[in-house]
Amino acid sequence: MKKLIATLLTSLFLFLNISTTVQAIVKSPPAGISADSVVLLDATTGKLLYEKNKDTAYPPASTTKIMTILLVLENCNLNDVVTVSKNASLTDGSRIYLVAGEKLTVKELLYGLILASANDCAVALAEHVSGTTEKFAKLMNSRADALGCKNTNFVNPNGLYNVKHKTSAYALSLIMQELTKHPEFKVIATTPSYKMLATNKSKIRRPLWNENRLIHKNDPNYYSGLEGGKTGYTTESKHSYIAVATRNGQKLIVALVHDSKKTFFPDSRKLLDYGFNNFELVKQFSKNDVVSKLTLDDGTVLPLLASKDLYIVKAKNSTLTATTKIVQNKIDPSSIKIGELVNTAVISFGENTYTLNLISGINYTKRDVSPKDNILNIVSPSPKTLSVFINISKYVFVTLIALIFFLRIRVVNLRKRRKRINKFMYNRRKRKW
Repeated sequence: MKKLIATLLTSLFLFLNISTTVQAIVKSPPAGISADSVVLLDATTGKLLYEKNKDTAYPPASTTKIMTILLVLENCNLNDVVTVSKNASLTDGSRIYLVAGEKLTVKELLYGLILASANDCAVALAEHVSGTTEKFAKLMNSRADALGCKNTNFVNPNGLYNVKHKTSAYALSLIMQELTKHPEFKVIATTPSYKMLATNKSKIRRPLWNENRLIHKNDPNYYSGLEGGKTGYTTESKHSYIAVATRNGQKLIVALVHDSKKTFFPDSRKLLDYGFNNFELVKQFSKNDVVSKLTLDDGTVLPLLASKDLYIVKAKNSTLTATTKIVQNKIDPSSIKIGELVNTAVISFGENTYTLNLISGINYTKRDVSPKDNILNIVSPSPKTLSVFINISKYVFVTLIALIFFLRIRVVNLRKRRKRINKFMYNRRKRKW
């Protein structure tokens, strides 16, 4: 019987373990992705959901332009007027045939840059920001370094082939991650077609068609939730593509560089489906949530608040739970302002860790202790002191009770012994008589 029960328990244990394991399995990513450098990134957390040679550098062709777009949006107003230079008007490759001396707004040039991938628009915007394309390239590289882009070097603002002009899928995804913070990009990048305004040099409104097939509803490659992207191609660079899509509050970025088979549109759809179907974004803490509390020397309890919303990415069927560890920072304990950084929370989820700054929820100033305060403190001790006093009192009380009990038993035993001795002596005297 015992053997039967043990067998059943073992079987149940194995079943539960197998069930848990099955629940935690994420479906395999799509096979046959042809690009040489590939990344699928969660834009909110920066977590990589898929990668293939993520840091390997290749010539990116016109996907370079997402960095140009980012710098333009960071440094210009959409209504700024740009005067096209002769240099810009003579740019090779894809263009909308800008004319030297032509005046257009930054917004109009961005439409030409994003929808038609116009190299002349890229040069005109770069010169507007930095004066020359050479200076703009330095700005591009400086910004790439700040974003953490490895193995990246930009030579021009449009992606025309240059042996020194290289980047990777992961670097492009980091740039796109920053670009998504600018809503103007989504507005322009999801426009299927556009007619540019007439200018001082062109009475004809230039028609533009968005080359990103994933945003066209009548296209077989249409992808619901896409918020923009950029294609790229030169003979030497092969095909490249980067895009961003949002579903159910989760934003994913897909980047494919150096695709010789031209399958980047269907491959992007496969990767995005893989990400949305297998992973979900979960809010761990909301901004101003009380994550922890810090008790100061004078007994003041300092609430530590989340400085921002914190999200984690998990497999949809995962049973894992996150754990939080508080890291103590050096602070001035005498004066703490509301909103001041106090500690850091490290949230662990599986193999991934997330950090969250914890800020003070109140203003705090340690008060000076006067003789009067000392008297008050003696009369009214702090909660910590009171707790210690109570614990000591309990110990003393228990000890006294035990001692009294022991002494009482001792007295009783002595009385009994004395009675026995007295009885013995009485009987002895009586026998002599």
